[in-house]
Formats: sequence, structure tokens, C-alpha cells
Amino acid sequence: MSNFRFKALEIAQSRQALSVPPPAERVTEYYGSYTFNNEVMRSLLSPEAYLKITQAIDTGGKIDRDIADEVANAMKAWATAKGATHYTHWFQPLTGATAEKHDAFFDVTMDGKAIEKFKGGALVQQEPDASSFPSGGLRNTFEARGYTGWDPSSPAFLMDNGAGGKTLCIPSVFISYTGEALDYKTPLLKALLEVDKAATAVCQYFDRNVTKVTPTLGVEQEYFVVDKALFYARPDLVMAGRSVFGHSPARGQQLEDHYFGTIPPRVNAYMVDFEFEAMKLGMPVRTRHNEVAPGQFEVAPTFEEVNLAIDHNALLMDLMEKVAEKHNFKVLFHEKPFAGINGSGKHNNWSLGTNTGVNLLAPSSKPKESLRFLTFLVNVVKAVHDHADLLRASIASAGNEYRLGANEAPPAIVSVFLGESLTKALEDLETKSEVIVNKGDNVYYKLGINRIPSLLRDNTDRNRTSPFAFTGNKFEFRAVGGGANSASTMTVLNTIVAAQLATFKQELDARLANGEKKELAIVEILKEYYKSSKRILFEGNGYSDEWVEEAAKRGLSNIKSTPEALGVYLKPESLELFERVGVLSHAEVESRYEIELEKYIKKVQIESRVVGDLAMNHIVSTALKYLNKLAETAKALVDLGMTDEAEPIKDLIKEISARVIAIKKNVEAMTETRKKANNLTDTAEMAKLYATEVKDFFDVIRYEVDKLELIIDDEDWPLVKYRELLFVK
Repeated sequence: MSNFRFKALEIAQSRQALSVPPPAERVTEYYGSYTFNNEVMRSLLSPEAYLKITQAIDTGGKIDRDIADEVANAMKAWATAKGATHYTHWFQPLTGATAEKHDAFFDVTMDGKAIEKFKGGALVQQEPDASSFPSGGLRNTFEARGYTGWDPSSPAFLMDNGAGGKTLCIPSVFISYTGEALDYKTPLLKALLEVDKAATAVCQYFDRNVTKVTPTLGVEQEYFVVDKALFYARPDLVMAGRSVFGHSPARGQQLEDHYFGTIPPRVNAYMVDFEFEAMKLGMPVRTRHNEVAPGQFEVAPTFEEVNLAIDHNALLMDLMEKVAEKHNFKVLFHEKPFAGINGSGKHNNWSLGTNTGVNLLAPSSKPKESLRFLTFLVNVVKAVHDHADLLRASIASAGNEYRLGANEAPPAIVSVFLGESLTKALEDLETKSEVIVNKGDNVYYKLGINRIPSLLRDNTDRNRTSPFAFTGNKFEFRAVGGGANSASTMTVLNTIVAAQLATFKQELDARLANGEKKELAIVEILKEYYKSSKRILFEGNGYSDEWVEEAAKRGLSNIKSTPEALGVYLKPESLELFERVGVLSHAEVESRYEIELEKYIKKVQIESRVVGDLAMNHIVSTALKYLNKLAETAKALVDLGMTDEAEPIKDLIKEISARVIAIKKNVEAMTETRKKANNLTDTAEMAKLYATEVKDFFDVIRYEVDKLELIIDDEDWPLVKYRELLFVK
């Protein structure tokens, strides 16, 4: 019997839900209490400094050093009053995790006295060692200098260290000594600035009062939780973040009873706890529920400005992991931690809003507003159509490769869902030059039950199988992986939309210069855009094989492997786009390509080693011990003259032996193939070999191991089983 497994189960089954008292009676009493927000700045800064800092945030303008000094003094006073002892520039390097280097708020004078110190220079800039962060060849590993720079558009916040004291975290960009971006935030900020410029310029045709357009984002985060003891009893979860072996339990998600079901008490206590902490940090998390798979859940916030939303999501993931420890849980953000059940996505709900309070993707029945809506809608569709492969590249990762197209998540084929009413509106636009959009404001369901109020119907249904679906007043990009940083996708999406809107403006200005009437010129351009882009629109089941065939007929890409998808970044048109819009230089794009390939190789390499280790040191060794037991039993039966009774046991011995041989043979072949890949000097070729030849062994070995799980005595099986991991109580 595997004592470790059963001891872990005993510990897990003894856990009880923790009591989580609220910080105060009302959310309004503690919401944002750990953030250096506008309210705090207004109370601590001089009116002049407050005005300059808010103007700089709104316009992206430069902040003078004297203003930075005043802000730094105010931050220090606020943070230390709340128990902070250190500060850090909190940034998002291309490792995929957040990073921080803590410095104390004090310094020592020449006479040995300690003084509190935090000046504007320390606020604006810090110097972490850049040599150990991935740079994709931008820097030599011995060149250590890199800089973090304060991003004032994202509020500083306090992070409780858990062991006494707090740290003031200052959201920052991260650049190399020579000025190239080494993080997710820098290109994102550039893309957001460009889409603001381009969208504002287009809005001017409809409303001169629009002077700013803000992209907004709501990030729905899916995740699994498992008991901490069970987590550490599974080396694959510890090392790779996913289970490389595990037979599907008799009951998985087929009863469809977990989705929106009653939240298990321990999980609910955990959710409540991290939500309290998130609220203190100004993160507007509002929704919690069970997801489709057992052990899977979701948290979703209110919409925010894109940069802030992505900061908050990265911070939320970190916070969820820390709070999980308190509740004896481990959080799994991996896109596919368990085979045979749904994986986890990070649904990115994106829209555009003006400073006049208008959602540019909200339908309207008023002619002028309707034309504006269709202008932005069609331009977004065309941007996605023209750069579908680049969007596919932005979601490519080792984890998402397991999830995309697995009859639970959008396929690797990028398509757009608009719904029946909007599709008809665009068809009318193309064929009749008519601009009619029905908002559906007064469409109600009549249920025939008097005590149930009438239910308002949205103007379009949702299509959960579409990667890029219009959902009423926004687009939902469902293909982003659960463990990803959404900045990569949002950088690409906002870049391609900015480029497309700029092209639209050029074409419209040319028509207006020729004397065409504005409204007619807009309609004619939109008709051309729709006609050239409508092949990407799909209303049906994106999970079906029929759609794969149909997409191929339409000429839509179906890029399945991560290395192939990442290769799109290096296409001349991609390099030209990023440089033309001013988001990434050629060198920065190429470096990101190299970094993502290296991450892919390392993650598949780790999984391969885990597969080999578990197969040989856990499974095969257990199988051989069980074979010995069976052989002794069979021999005893034969010695007693019970030859017929020994036959089924002999059959089991033969089957187990055959599976052990298959496992050993394939592990050895996989190891040799991995060595072959590691000897390659070309990163792209190495990634390709890992994606095909090395990774191809995973399912072959898994099949044999999972079959052995059904044969070997439950008390001898060394790994915690799916039925024990998934059903959290």
C-alpha cells in the first residue's frame, strides 16, 4: 500500500472550512483601502500636484521630477502609516510571472543613525538585475543592468507579507539598458495609446466632443483547486502543473451537475477570503461560481481599463495562490491539468468606451449612433480577419496546446460570432446599403407564469464555441489560456484594431476629399470591408468536425502547434505592422518569439522528464511488485491443483507484463528523442521536434499507465487518483 498517498487522503478528508470574518460590515468601508488611489492622492497631495499627476495619467504626459518627489513623500507617509516597511517596483517580465525586488524605506547616515528615505527618483526608477530574466538575445547574460519605471496609470498598492509588515508595490515597466522592452506592460501601453488615437480620430466624424477612447477589459479567470496534501502527493502537479497520468473517474463532468452548482464549503471560504483581500486592493471581483469540470471554478471582475485590468489579473492570480495556502489548497491555473475534463481559460471581454460615456460597441436603433456602431464593429471584424494568425500566435503556449480544440474550448481556428440579428444587419448593409440595428431593448420572454417577471432578451445569443464572439456590447476572446498573461493578446488585439482604424480614416478622408458625402462614403467602405472579411464569421458549433472542414474550404488557418503559431510573429507583415504602429521594434518582436519558443521547449522538456520519472520509478516498479504477488498466487493455485482458477491470474500477468514492456520501451525512445532535440542548435527546429516527436510519446505512455491503474490493486497504486483529486469538499 502506498502510505504516502493514503496519508495524504486522510489529511485532505479531515479538513474543515475556515471561518472568514469580513474586514468591515460594508464593502465600501474597505474597498481600495490598500491602494494609493485618486481619493488618497487628493487628500495627501497639493492641489497643483494632484492636478498634474491626474492630467499626466489621462493624457500620458510626462511627470516632472518635483511632482514625483511630492508623490513619493505622500506614498511613503501613506504606506508606512499602514505598516509598510519596504517598497518595490512590481513588474511583469516575460517569464509569465510577476517580479519584485524589495528595498527598505530607510537609509543609514554617516553617524550610524537610521532615517526614513523615499525620494522621487526611487519612485520613478529602480534597477533590478536584468541578466536572469529572458531577453531573447537582446542582451548577453553577463550584462546585468536593466530598469523598472513607474507606471502612474496603475495605482500603487500594499501587499501584506504575511509574516509581519507590508510592502508598497509600484506597478512598473521593465526595459533593458539599451531601451528595449523586457516585459508585457511596455508594448501594451503603446498599443493602448495607439488605439486611443485611432479610435478618437474616427469618433470625430460622429461626435466632436469625444477626445479620448479607452479600451476596457473584463477578465474571467477559470482555475482548479486541489487539497495541498494531495497536490504534493502528485509529483507531476508539483513539477509540471498538470497530471501526466490518471484514468478518468467513473463520474466526471458527464452529469453536468457541477456547473453553477452549490459551491463546496471549503472552496467558498477560500473564495470569500481572497475576494476580501482583492477588494482591499481595489480589484472589483464580483462573480464566483462552479465551472463545468469538478474541482473547477471561476472568478470574474467588473470591467476596467485594459492596463489596470491586466495588472489586477496578474495580482489576483498571485493573491489566490497566497490565500490558498491558508486554506490548505493549491490553485492550478494550467490550461489542462486533468485529461478528459474541461480545461481552464481566461476569457477576455474587450470593448471601447469614450470620455463622453459611450460604449462604441453598443448597438443602437438611432441612425447616426447605429452607423457609428457598425463602423467600429466592422473595423474590428476586418482587423481580426486580416490578422487572425497573429491573434492565434498571441494565445500560443504549451498549456493551451492541450486545451484548444478539445471539445471544451474554441478551436485553433480563429472565427468571429456576431449573432443572427447583427449578421442580418451587415448583409443588409452589403446588399441594400441600409443601416438598421435592432437593440432588442423591448424584446421580452412571456413565460405564462404570472408571478415570474418578464425577462429581457439580449440582442444576440452567446456562442461559447467561438474564439471571438460578440456578446451584446463587447467582444469575448475565449481562447486565451488560464495561466497566460492577457497582455500578449491585448497588445496584439489593440494593435491590429488601431492599425485598421487608421486605415479606415485614410480611406474615408480620401473619399471626402473627392467630394463624397460622409455617411455614404462610410457605408461604401464598410460594405467593402464586410465583403472581404465575412468568411471569418461563423454562427454554428465551433467544436464540430464539420466546422474544421468548412473552415478549410473558406481558407481559414488551423494552426495547431505552438511553434508553428509563434512563427507568425516573424512574418514580414507582422514585423511591419508592429513597427508601423509603434508598438514593438523588429528586435523586440524577434526576442519575444525566441523567448516564447524557449518557454515552450522547457515546459515540454519538464513534462517529458516527469513522464519518464513517474513511469519508471512509480508505475513500473509498482507493477513489478504487483506482478510478483500475482505470480505467487497463481503458483499457489497450480500447486493446489486449481489450474483453471489460475488462468485469469495468468492472463493478468501477461497483460501487465506487456504494458510494462510498452512503457519501458516508449520511455527509452522518448528519452533518446529528447536527447536528439537537445543537441540541436536551432531553437525553432528544437521546438518543432519537441512539439512532434517528443510530445507524441506522452499519450502513448499515458495510455499504458492509465490501463494499469485499472488493474493494479487500489491499495498499491502510488499516485492520487482523479476521483480523489477532483471532488473537493
